Amino acid sequence: MERAEPGRPDRPDPGQPQLQPRERARPGPRRPMRADMRLRDLSLRQDPDLRQELASLARGCDFVLPSRFKKRLKAFQQVQTRKEEPLPPAASLSIPTFYFPRGRPQDAVNVDATIAKIERTFAQFPHERATMGDMGRVAKACGCPLYWKGPLFCGAGGERTGSVSVHKFVAMWRKVLQSCHDDAAKFVHLLMSPGGNSLAQEDFIPFLQDVVNTHPGLAFLKEASEFHSRYITTVIQRIFYTVNRSWSGRITCAELRRSTFLQNVALLEDEVDINQLTEFFSYEHFYVIYCKFWELDTDHDLLIDAQDLARHNDHAISTKMIERVFSGAVTRGKKVQKEGKISYADFVWFLISEEDKKTPTSIEYWFRCMDLDGDGVLSMFELEYFYEEQCRRLDSMAVEALPFEDCLCQMLDLVKPQSEGRITLHDLKRCKLANVFFDTFFNIEKYLDHEQREQISLFRESESEGPELSDWERYAAEEYDILVAEEAMGEPWEDGYEAELSPVDQKLSALRSPLAQRPFFEVPTGLGAVELYEYERGGDDLPPS
Repeated sequence: MERAEPGRPDRPDPGQPQLQPRERARPGPRRPMRADMRLRDLSLRQDPDLRQELASLARGCDFVLPSRFKKRLKAFQQVQTRKEEPLPPAASLSIPTFYFPRGRPQDAVNVDATIAKIERTFAQFPHERATMGDMGRVAKACGCPLYWKGPLFCGAGGERTGSVSVHKFVAMWRKVLQSCHDDAAKFVHLLMSPGGNSLAQEDFIPFLQDVVNTHPGLAFLKEASEFHSRYITTVIQRIFYTVNRSWSGRITCAELRRSTFLQNVALLEDEVDINQLTEFFSYEHFYVIYCKFWELDTDHDLLIDAQDLARHNDHAISTKMIERVFSGAVTRGKKVQKEGKISYADFVWFLISEEDKKTPTSIEYWFRCMDLDGDGVLSMFELEYFYEEQCRRLDSMAVEALPFEDCLCQMLDLVKPQSEGRITLHDLKRCKLANVFFDTFFNIEKYLDHEQREQISLFRESESEGPELSDWERYAAEEYDILVAEEAMGEPWEDGYEAELSPVDQKLSALRSPLAQRPFFEVPTGLGAVELYEYERGGDDLPPS
């Protein structure tokens, strides 16, 4: 038997019959592929692990393991089934309501019981009509503090008719209870103008006029009606200075809710000495502010210009900063832009910011003055711009000034800005010694005072906790004692004018001149035209109440 050569196929035996090759059958018409099969086929082809095996199958190879192929096919079918399942409902549908602009609704409020109590109170009045003098009892029936009586009276339209009927008041208060669910929303609703949703400065006038007329701590002002408007103007500015954190010129429910104003209103009922309410209503604080303004306003036209303001505290504030105050950074209006003067209302903001540079509003006030280009950042150029004048003034006083580079290193160590070479408003608010920073660049007297005290003592003062007086409260108390002592001694002021404003002597000839009788209820000029602090205003003056 012959061996076949390697690599060559065996030769056919000529004695055996040869098999004829089968003819290939022609393919018949192809059946249309169903949609689910096409989807399955597409899914299989998208799997990277099966591409080679599918390609081999297409070429007719038979080396793919059947078990492995079936296993992968089953896994793909399970994936497709999971994709076709309906998605669960969005999670946001199950989140409870968390935004209540008018307060969170209270389930326990019994409106009918409150209305019945009010109706019983009105039944005690003649013809079931309440005057302004009766509104204290009505306020208690409503469950409100006593000095809500003014807003309640005005909210029911009593200022137009002089009295309020029980039907009109009940309809008004029922609407308030149904739409307003906390004290802030109720107070705003009672005082705001029709169609509004926030409080402008003039909206507080009826409320504060009632406080002046009826609070026992202000009884001495009854015979000095010319000072009613000036006290009210001061309190309005202090309210907006503290409460209106957006600098918008309108107080919203949210801002009122975050402040302590309503708590102070409630304290008016229990506190006979109004000077104890130092945050808004103190007469002593008004006395200090108005006397300081009167010292600077030499012509007594109730307006002061840059030269007048520069004399404050014996020219302690630099000329460049005085120019910035009048530039529109923190004041705006016809008087500032055309006449270069600011009103008493603007001076209230200036004085409180100058004497207490630790509060958020005062930090914003001076930051905007130092931010020359309005980019929200204090650059090294801006700091050097203000420090140059400080150096010149120190040289004139024979005091050696630190070079700007050394001063800059001290201030950067003090503030510790998050971005190198850029001091932001957030950096200064986070720093507990913002007053030292600002005084270094534009208040020569306070700068020297800080230099004489050790940094350790400054930090101890800033970190102290407890009911200690703020810088403004300490300043107002000291100045009030000085003014009262000067008045008791009969000493004239430095400008030659007597101390005319006094809780004891009301009928004074100097303030009875025609000039002093002009309307003093004025909307203070708006605050600077910066995007975050846009301050809308109407006219220049408010009509007298």
